[in-house]
Amino acid sequence: MDNRHCRFCGEELVHTFVDLGLSPISNEYVEKKDLNKGQYFYPLNVKVCHSCFLVQALVYQKPENIFTNYKYFSSFSKSWLEHCRCYVDMIVKRLQLNENSMVYELACNDGYLLQYFKPYNIPVCGIEPAENVAQEAKRKDIEVEVKFWAEDTAREIVQNRGKADLIIGNNVLAHVPDINSFVEGISVALKDEGTATLEFPHLLKLIKYNQFDTVYHEHFSYFSLTAVIKIFEAHALKIYDVEELPTHGGSLRIYAALKSNMKYETADTVRRILQEEQEMGLLDVSNYEDFNKKVLKIKIDSLRLLSELKEKGAKIAAFGAAAKGNTFLNYCGIGKEFIDFAADSSVAKQGLYLPGTRIPITSLDKIRETKPDYIVFLAWNIKEELAQTLEYTREWNCKFITFIPEVNIF
Repeated sequence: MDNRHCRFCGEELVHTFVDLGLSPISNEYVEKKDLNKGQYFYPLNVKVCHSCFLVQALVYQKPENIFTNYKYFSSFSKSWLEHCRCYVDMIVKRLQLNENSMVYELACNDGYLLQYFKPYNIPVCGIEPAENVAQEAKRKDIEVEVKFWAEDTAREIVQNRGKADLIIGNNVLAHVPDINSFVEGISVALKDEGTATLEFPHLLKLIKYNQFDTVYHEHFSYFSLTAVIKIFEAHALKIYDVEELPTHGGSLRIYAALKSNMKYETADTVRRILQEEQEMGLLDVSNYEDFNKKVLKIKIDSLRLLSELKEKGAKIAAFGAAAKGNTFLNYCGIGKEFIDFAADSSVAKQGLYLPGTRIPITSLDKIRETKPDYIVFLAWNIKEELAQTLEYTREWNCKFITFIPEVNIF
């Protein structure tokens, strides 16, 4: 894959957004039997295109090597499941979907979202490249095509199943190396009056709140609404509405339709967010290049705090073996000398070790057994949910720590 040119418009990439040094693949968890083996580290270098303003990571690994045996299961977050249930209730009413409709979800994971269409008797099909998580969706009686979504995949599925009234893509757009083929596939598979909704972390929030840990090898691109509109318009699609969401530290949900679809007028929210991005400086490349300085400050502050706590003899654990946490730990150089273990509710991760740092991943029982003085929330985007889950730790005066957007003990 060509790392020198923009994956959308082909312009040469010369401007650095953030350089996080070398890091392993963030979902490449280590088995106990492999602890004495090496692990590949790849540059985690992100550029911004001066023409279309697409922020994109330089790619050193093929997506097949990242997503075919995936360790992330969407159903382990209760707040995320509730978010998805509410979305389904809303979109069924908004688009007046019924048993004669067809819904496709791109990267359906373990069926976390499509399951909520079942009470409405609406036909659905998930497209999921990871065989292991696709099997979980199939156990929920959800039809799944085990494939990467692209233009050729879309044409094949349309031939077999027909076009869709609704195409859903939640937190998948960032995972796509060939953005043009992916979006063209949406254009191919959408009915004349159909709608596609996609959710993705908003680049504006990433910059504003120093969310550098959302940068990892599985994320090939980072999106402003400005860039997304350019990409979709190049594939005969228009964005007619957009909503701001609190998920993943601040996300956008876009509503897209074919350009030929005159059913929808562009909502004021689209113009408002475009204006906000312009005022934030997202149409000026020099503003992107300042981000590195803010990231370095978080690294320095985090190491200072953890060093002070360990010097006082504090026991420190982590909660949530999230991919974003692995970016943070490896960039900052925080390993087992600071954090004893990382507890996670996902059984698929328990007994493994975090990539790079080799911090052991345990069940939640380990927290009650060892009674740490501090617990670092690596998945800071769901800190309220995590704090509620760990409320019992207040019995021994345990405190919680987050490092994004700045160091915070609470």
